[in-house]
Amino acid sequence: MSTPILEIKNLDKYYDNGVHALRNVSFSVEEGEFLVIIGLSGSGKSTLLRCINRLIEPTAGEILFRGDDITQLSVPELRERRKRIGMIFQHFNLVKRKSVLVNALSGRLGSVSTWNSLVGRFSPEDEARALERLELVGLRDRANHRADELSGGQQQRVAIARTLMQDPDILLADEPVASLDPATSHSVMKYLREANEGLGKTIVCNLHFLSLVREYGSRVIALRNGEVVFEGQPEQIDEAWFRTIYGDEAEEVRID
Repeated sequence: MSTPILEIKNLDKYYDNGVHALRNVSFSVEEGEFLVIIGLSGSGKSTLLRCINRLIEPTAGEILFRGDDITQLSVPELRERRKRIGMIFQHFNLVKRKSVLVNALSGRLGSVSTWNSLVGRFSPEDEARALERLELVGLRDRANHRADELSGGQQQRVAIARTLMQDPDILLADEPVASLDPATSHSVMKYLREANEGLGKTIVCNLHFLSLVREYGSRVIALRNGEVVFEGQPEQIDEAWFRTIYGDEAEEVRID
C-alpha cells in the first residue's frame, strides 16, 4: 500500500469562545482521490479544511502531508509547504478590476521574486501556462476581460485556474458552489473533476448537496458536531445514514 498523501490523526479544535469544533477527527486521503466532506453548517467542515493548511491553528492532533506534520512546521517551512496545497474558497477572492489572465497568474505569486510579484511581472512561460489553465476551465476566450465582467460561476472557474497555477499536489475546496445556482454548480464541479481526473490532482471538497456528492465524489466523510460519523462510498448513504448525518427533521434537496 502506498503512503497516503494526507493523514489526519486525532485532530481537535477548540475556539476561544469555548466551541469544540473538531473532536478527535482521524482519516486519510489517498493520492488521486476526490474526497467529499459533508455535514450540517457548523459541523466543522470549514474548520477542518482551514486546519489542514493552518489558516486556523488546531488545538491538538497531527496533520501529515506527504509524511510531514503540518502542525510542527516553522513559518518559513509552512510557507514552502503551502505552495503544494491549493485552496478554493466559497467566495472567489478575485481582484475584480484586473483581467482574468492576471487573476489566474496571481496563483504564481508565491513562486516568483518579491519585485516581480509587486509589479505583476510574469514570464512568458507563466503566461502560456495561465492560458492553458484558463482553457481547462473553459475561459481562455475571456482572458483579457475584467474579472467583474464575469458571472459568479465563471469567477469561481477563474479561482480554480488560479489555484492550479500553483501546481498543487492537493486541492482543498471549501463549499465552492455554495454561492451558485444549480446549473452553474454542475459546471464548476465538472471542472474540479477535470482537475482530478485530467491533471491527477487530489481533491478534498466540502459540499452540502448529496446529489453532487454522489455524482462527483469517490469517497465521503461526514461530520456531525465535529465528529466523524460516516466514512465510505457515496452510494452507501441511504435514508438511515442521511438521518444520522443531518438529523430526523432534515429533507434532502437535490441539484439536478
